[in-house]
Amino acid sequence: MCVVLLATTWFAAFHVGIFRNADQSIFSGFYDLNVHGPIDWLAWHLTELCDPSPYLILVAIPIVVALASGRPRVALAVAVILLGANVTTQVLKPLLAEHRAASLLGFTPVESASWPSGHATAAMSLALACVIAAPARLRPVVGALGSLFAVAVSYSFLTLGWHYPSDVIGGFLVATTWALLAIAGLRAAESRRPWAVPGMSGGSIAETLGPLGATLAGAVLLAALVLLTRPHQVVSYAHAHEAFVVGAAAIAACGVALSTAIVLTVRR
Repeated sequence: MCVVLLATTWFAAFHVGIFRNADQSIFSGFYDLNVHGPIDWLAWHLTELCDPSPYLILVAIPIVVALASGRPRVALAVAVILLGANVTTQVLKPLLAEHRAASLLGFTPVESASWPSGHATAAMSLALACVIAAPARLRPVVGALGSLFAVAVSYSFLTLGWHYPSDVIGGFLVATTWALLAIAGLRAAESRRPWAVPGMSGGSIAETLGPLGATLAGAVLLAALVLLTRPHQVVSYAHAHEAFVVGAAAIAACGVALSTAIVLTVRR
């Protein structure tokens, strides 16, 4: 399903007019937020977390956690996710490179080899790897924080004008595809050579979805606070960039949904 969605996203972003225009409109809404102030500073620092040097440190965390808890199979699966997802994106970018339409923008902000986004792939693959490596009781919390991290990084580079929104969805789907492949490999290995680890069983559905629901509630509360502090600016900006509001919500929903799917998949 992820592969089908990935192909569909690429085709729509490059070859379907209404989606190309939506991509540009959402991009414009993010880019217009870049006023070289606090948002610009925060966006740069968040995106730098997925640059090679800091990223190598971050990806070591789930591998070390898995090894420290006596789960070498999980450590291998985490390595497969991180390496496979990021290499796949770097291979797809030049293979699918194509001039992007910019008729609504008046300029060409994004290079041809931009789909899927490398930063979105890196952020989401790290988030999902951490979910798999975490003890079962902590996976819902790790999934919620991971989706928040992946969406925040994606919002940051969209604000900086590095990618179109469809690049983000592509990166998320590449990462999720590899996470599901790794989980399938773990289950196949478990069926052949069972290796029970005490304390790794999952909780109820309510316990699993609780932290993710709390994350969504927190995001809604933050948006409400911003609206209350600057009602006129927020309302006028949202009215002028309606596609941006829908697109930003869709990216957040996609990140949370994919993270939730992985948390539920590894629940037992």
